[in-house]
Amino acid sequence: ATYFTVFQIVINIYNELLEKNTIDKPENDDPVPILPDGKSAAVIESMNDFGFDLFRLVLADEPADTNVFISPASISLALAMTLNGANSSTEDSMAFALRMNHLTAASINETYRDLITALTSCDEKVLLEIANSIWYRQGFDVEQVFLDINTEYYNAEVAGLNFNDPSAAETMNGWVADKTHDKITQIITPPIDPLTVMFLINAIYFKGVWTIEFDEDKTLEAPFILAGGDDKTVNMMTLVETIGYYENEQFQACQLDYGRGNYCMNIFLPKEGVTVEDIAENMNPENWEAWTSSSDTATVVISLPRFKFEYEKKLNDILSLMGMGIAFSDWADFTGINTNGGLSISQVKHKTFVEVNEEGTEAAAVTVVEIGFTCVRPDYKKYMIMNKPFLFTIREKTSNTIVFMGKLANPKD
Repeated sequence: ATYFTVFQIVINIYNELLEKNTIDKPENDDPVPILPDGKSAAVIESMNDFGFDLFRLVLADEPADTNVFISPASISLALAMTLNGANSSTEDSMAFALRMNHLTAASINETYRDLITALTSCDEKVLLEIANSIWYRQGFDVEQVFLDINTEYYNAEVAGLNFNDPSAAETMNGWVADKTHDKITQIITPPIDPLTVMFLINAIYFKGVWTIEFDEDKTLEAPFILAGGDDKTVNMMTLVETIGYYENEQFQACQLDYGRGNYCMNIFLPKEGVTVEDIAENMNPENWEAWTSSSDTATVVISLPRFKFEYEKKLNDILSLMGMGIAFSDWADFTGINTNGGLSISQVKHKTFVEVNEEGTEAAAVTVVEIGFTCVRPDYKKYMIMNKPFLFTIREKTSNTIVFMGKLANPKD
């Protein structure tokens, strides 16, 4: 009954749009291709593979009714900076966890340098900002080579602070707030542990306007079915357009573009009897390539809830499961940071924000690595009624770089 109610409302809106002839696609520039060479493509594929595995484990670690939003790009960038200070089996285990153990340190660093430049400049109609920083305890000796590599390849800002002074946390949180346009204002919680000697921080900010915006006048209140079977009333946006569309036995998928088309949101809506976790289980580089490359165009009636939420996760246990447990242990080897050794990763904390509305999407992510001592459907169109939990990603299409991944389980406006 709930599905039928939303379906009927959407049909009425569709007929209204047809009568008013308001569904013509505006003229737009073509996407600017980012054409990675073989080496770069391998790093990007590994980064996406890391994201798929991480996303699955995060979903499994959360209740079914929890909204999840992560940035594989942010997490892998922060860990890649840290990787430059790891040696021996710690370096190997971190590379394995990042799904980059078949790649050289040089190729990883060079690709990230080029990718940061490309992702932040490929579409003047989309704002994507990536910032990195390294903050170390004053008086702690840091290998200059480690700092030089991260400055050269990750454009990392470097500063020494008095971690005993409460203003140190304020300074780092101020940097985070500035780089995320105040969407995330705190990642470092004072007082700083006396054993902590370094924070490596990545921040990503995204703001994209839909290529074809939703009409706010067509937003309506409609039910959204929660994971447990109950429903809640949400603000449901509606659009009818010819867009990228794909479906298989598990899900329907559509692609909503931002700006000139480099960036897009891919939405995966489970079919009857399928959960978002089932879809996530099949997310891997091979399937992802098939799903995105097989996408065709179809006239799709889109109903998408307006939503906004924040998410925070400590990733130590999950990253350990992915293979880098030694980096958190007493046996860690970060002599590339300080030759005296005795360092390990105290924690990896990830914090995100996302808001999706009629105009577009705003999203932010921060990752900190803390280092311390030891119905009947007509054939001519498709329907996607997002009135139940679904998965979504934000990616740059020409390089296939996944910047964000999420699950909407409970819309919060």
